[in-house]
Amino acid sequence: MALAVTAAGCSSTGGRRAEEARAKAAAAAGGAVTTPRWKVAMVTHAGAGDAFWDSVRKGAEQAAAKDNITFLYSNDAQTQNQVQLVQAAIDQKVDGLLVTLAKGDAMADVLAKAKAAGIPVITVNSGQEYSAKFGALTHIGQDEATAGQAAGAQLASRGRKNVLCVIHEQGNVGQEQRCGGAQAKAGAGFQVLYVNGVDMPDARAAISAKLQADQSIDTVLTLSGPMAATGLQAIQDARRPVELDTFDLGPQVVAGLKSGSVGFAVDQQPYLQGYEGVDLLWLYRSNLDMLGGGKPVETGPQILTKDNADALAEYVARGTR
Repeated sequence: MALAVTAAGCSSTGGRRAEEARAKAAAAAGGAVTTPRWKVAMVTHAGAGDAFWDSVRKGAEQAAAKDNITFLYSNDAQTQNQVQLVQAAIDQKVDGLLVTLAKGDAMADVLAKAKAAGIPVITVNSGQEYSAKFGALTHIGQDEATAGQAAGAQLASRGRKNVLCVIHEQGNVGQEQRCGGAQAKAGAGFQVLYVNGVDMPDARAAISAKLQADQSIDTVLTLSGPMAATGLQAIQDARRPVELDTFDLGPQVVAGLKSGSVGFAVDQQPYLQGYEGVDLLWLYRSNLDMLGGGKPVETGPQILTKDNADALAEYVARGTR
């Protein structure tokens, strides 16, 4: 019996040591980390079927797999529902929280609850101006006004004379900043058209009607990849030689860049926003590290044209750009 106990003890100790050795070897080889199995939630304002957010989520999931993190994702385009999803993550006692702030003021109270619960928060994609005020560690994304100015400068360099900027989510601060920044630098006639971004046929009809009513418009500037595809359809419906430029990427945008039907795209690298969001929470939990030095961690803007289209196609196809 003593021999059996001794053997069992050796087996238990040896197995544990072997497991620890394998974990250390994997970490040294760039495999799984040896930190605890933490739980991180991401709550976004994404609507249904937007490939942009698929890319954000894919980046977060791949970082979570690397960092030994259980990743929870939820989304709702309605702000009050997003607040409830954040509260649900707090109730689950997550170890970190990533959240978008498209309509920032509405998120103040629930993020105060996250802070009171000791949950580290990083904001991503939208709401940079609210991030520090609401107690977030940092913000990851692009400054929307700066991105708009980059688009405006590009419009000016291309000699565009009368631009129609299409806002597809009324009340979204980031979209307003994109159009405002573009207008400031475009040096051209500039109009803003509000459409319903969850009803693409209606948005297509609204853009087409505007193009038919105002023959001076020579450029449509959209604020997302899916809306760019709708804008291209509207231009075809209007039967006019109008240039389409856009923010964000997607298969149709890359195809348009290659063919010349899209002049340029302003990329904010959504995959990187998700990946760095999870990775920075892991760094903070494991070593109290944080990037940015008190300032946002910028993932854009990056102006992409026909010259970039061939190289981008592979990465867009796999959902990481």
